[in-house]
Amino acid sequence: MPEGDTIYRAARALGKVLTGKVVTRFETAYAHLATVNDDRPVVGRVIEKVEARGKWCLLFFSGDLILVTHMLMSGSWHIYRTGEKWWGPKKAARVWLDVEGWQAVAFNVPVAEFHTASSLERKSSVPKLGPDILSDSYSAESGLTALQARKTSHPDDEIANVLLNQRVLAGLGNVYKSEVAFAARVHPFRHMSTITDAEMLQMADVSQRYMRANVLDGSSATGGDGIVTYTGNRRTTNNANEKNRLWVYGRRGQECRRCGALVEYRKQGPGARSTYWCPDCQPWVPSQQQLATGATPTDAPKGWNGAIRRNRVGC
Repeated sequence: MPEGDTIYRAARALGKVLTGKVVTRFETAYAHLATVNDDRPVVGRVIEKVEARGKWCLLFFSGDLILVTHMLMSGSWHIYRTGEKWWGPKKAARVWLDVEGWQAVAFNVPVAEFHTASSLERKSSVPKLGPDILSDSYSAESGLTALQARKTSHPDDEIANVLLNQRVLAGLGNVYKSEVAFAARVHPFRHMSTITDAEMLQMADVSQRYMRANVLDGSSATGGDGIVTYTGNRRTTNNANEKNRLWVYGRRGQECRRCGALVEYRKQGPGARSTYWCPDCQPWVPSQQQLATGATPTDAPKGWNGAIRRNRVGC
């Protein structure tokens, strides 16, 4: 599932092979991109840089033209040497372009738009992003400031939904949402009004540490120039064992790695996203509004901790 770290690695890899190169071929399955290409041809332009901003990937072409893509749940960028066979089917290709020696292909990318610098600023969602966790300018303090502002403006928001809100912090996805809340010992269904500055600071800091650990470029350690797009399954536990790579995400009904309690699961938010937590390590704290209606600390939102049942085919 593409999250900020996935997009960061994709942009870094694209940048290594495309930056400074002249586009020799451009094709797209999208009519709105083709129309722009007809009026302002991409072929002949130099790719000046490739950037990741949260979950967006931006390709900057000379002559003030920017291709902005968002992967949503299933999109991906691939890089091939010229003449190399694609791993994906051509019918799934939405954008592809050639430079000397290389070809970049966007498969199943549902959002792709051309912009100028000014139209990007006016019309796109990109400028409305919160602090980008993987940017050089991000710090735990800037993350804390963003969370504090959300607490003030939306005190009844549930913290896990806030962590997913790209206008608050850019880059976190569903896996990190659960992992970050667990690291800070914060129940994912707590209202923002109950979250302390210390808890917000810890979540802002852990978000950066977890995501940076998952974008390490092994080639830089040896001075090489290899294209590193993926270094294994996403990890937050620092455990090299594939089965032990995450604290709570995807571990419904399994023992918490800290205390042994059973990890719980529940859908959350308007998108009904999967949320996982440890009920002992992450105690629930009712808000003042909830207390006024008679809620107590024992009335925590209930999740499921039983094994997932799968129907047998033919039964």
